Amino acid sequence: MAAPILALTSSLSSLSFSSHVAQKPSVVSFPKSRSVSCGTLTRTPRPIIASASVAPPEALQSADLKKYVKSRLPGGFAAQTIIGTGRRKCAIARVVLQEGTGKIIINYRDAKEYLQGNPLWLQYLKVPLGTLGYESSYDVFVKAHGGGLSGQAQAISLGIARALLKVSEDHRTPLRKEGLLTRDSRVVERKKAGLKKARKAPQFSKR
Repeated sequence: MAAPILALTSSLSSLSFSSHVAQKPSVVSFPKSRSVSCGTLTRTPRPIIASASVAPPEALQSADLKKYVKSRLPGGFAAQTIIGTGRRKCAIARVVLQEGTGKIIINYRDAKEYLQGNPLWLQYLKVPLGTLGYESSYDVFVKAHGGGLSGQAQAISLGIARALLKVSEDHRTPLRKEGLLTRDSRVVERKKAGLKKARKAPQFSKR
């Protein structure tokens, strides 16, 4: 009786194993492998669009700006007719005016760059032209040396005012009224012997 039961159980186990093996491939599915080809990985390069534009004189580099100034002033500063010289403290500025759009170039550099964007110093340059309404009528070319930027800016202002007198003598009255033709003669007072500065004395000690 035990032998037929053992044979029956072994046959059932073999049948369950065979059915499990037969059903396993239908249950488990592997993802299809993608075939990689060189054609699928190539990317079309994006077109590079370069816009070529001519830079205005304010955006030119120093070398290009120097060529621009020389082309506008043939023969140099001394050969020009509308020229004025301004001084302030130790600064000296030679100014040339030419008909243009209101550009100001100092030592072959843009005025805003040269004066470090200081609004007060830039205002010194605009006052003489603004007094006569010539803000966008003349281009200003300057050679400045000596002193600091503040002194040079005020020297340029005097040079512009004096150059405007070469344009017309009628400009003298409004410029004189605004005090733009007066040379500011104030300079730093010299140091005195025995003192720390021009007037500052060392601390006094009674004992």
